[in-house]
Amino acid sequence: MNISEFKNPFQPGAGHPPPHLAGREEEKKEFLRLLEQDTILENLVLTGLRGVGKTVLLDTFKPLAQDRNWQWVGEDMSESTSISEEMIAIRLITDLAIVTSDFVVQSETIHGMGFKPKQEKRDYNLNYENLLGIFKATPGLVSDKLKSVLKIVWEAMAKATSSRGLVFAYDEAQNLSDHAEKEQYPLSLLLDVFQSIQRKGIPFLLVLTGLPTLFPKLVEARTFSERMFHVVFLDRLTQEESRDAILTPIKKANCRVRFSDDSVQIVIRVSGGYPYFIQFICREIYDVWIQRTSEGKEPTIPVEEICRKLDSDFFAGRWARATDRQRVLLTVIATLPNCEDEFTVQEIVEQSRQILDRPFGGSQVNQMLSFLADRGLIYKDRHGKYLFAVPLLGEFIKRQQQDSETPRLF
Repeated sequence: MNISEFKNPFQPGAGHPPPHLAGREEEKKEFLRLLEQDTILENLVLTGLRGVGKTVLLDTFKPLAQDRNWQWVGEDMSESTSISEEMIAIRLITDLAIVTSDFVVQSETIHGMGFKPKQEKRDYNLNYENLLGIFKATPGLVSDKLKSVLKIVWEAMAKATSSRGLVFAYDEAQNLSDHAEKEQYPLSLLLDVFQSIQRKGIPFLLVLTGLPTLFPKLVEARTFSERMFHVVFLDRLTQEESRDAILTPIKKANCRVRFSDDSVQIVIRVSGGYPYFIQFICREIYDVWIQRTSEGKEPTIPVEEICRKLDSDFFAGRWARATDRQRVLLTVIATLPNCEDEFTVQEIVEQSRQILDRPFGGSQVNQMLSFLADRGLIYKDRHGKYLFAVPLLGEFIKRQQQDSETPRLF
């Protein structure tokens, strides 16, 4: 094959499946274990930073579930879904209708007046219109209405199919929230409804995928969430898994230009083992190599140029969300030796005293971290410590400081 005819196998993108899914075998085993439950006692939260492959892994769960005779519904959880309790109920009903539209149920209809009214049974499908009709006709709160719909759906599913159950899988679930000021509690409703139907033995499994802010949100909404969910945190790939993610797609594509061991180590080092970054860097390397080899030049890895493009494509938009003073705070955090792990308010305050003319106070840091969390740059874990919500953000900030034409902040 001429190198110029070679199709680059690497395809970074939001939720795009990689040419080869490296690692994640333990996570798949955990999901399969949950599918073996006779009574649903544990649901799944799949969480991690952006770029670790949560959406891709969730997509691989679907055929695993279907092969084991589970039905599957799901979608992204947009913020609009979480506006009200009725909106999230409509979301679930909409998704259900895709699976249930062929199910037939019977209802008794009474006609006429007098001592002997005529009764007849009428068949109808559980399509969206009829599911919504059941929802609206059921008396009580939104949760009562939704429970009624789910109960009728399972009764029909059990009669019409041999399915073991139904998986409700929702990505970007960190967008879910309650709104006490509007007396709307869509997140709490979702948790209450699934806990209730699962206690009744209805095998509907809830799988939620999202950023690390997701599980604390669930626990804050309903403390029983700690017992209701099994949490799987997706981390960066190991050295061996990273090598697999780099080399297997090249082997499958049968490209005559291969990575040397040194090249592989460069990609692992620069990517930090994050699957999205591996895809991004490898794609850029092969695009450059194809061009240079076609021109008769020796292929090399332009690390600095790739990092700058990664900065522009991945980091710049997130960095733009912060104010100038917030960027100073983030830069202080980036100088901590543990910046890519957990850090505390006190560590930030002490570091700012060492390197800034105008250091931060504790209350100021707390307030700014809260704003940065809202902007998706920082998150707080269950132990009260903070972490970057964007992988390798510390390295990006250091590059920004090195490139800055203005005097350094410290």
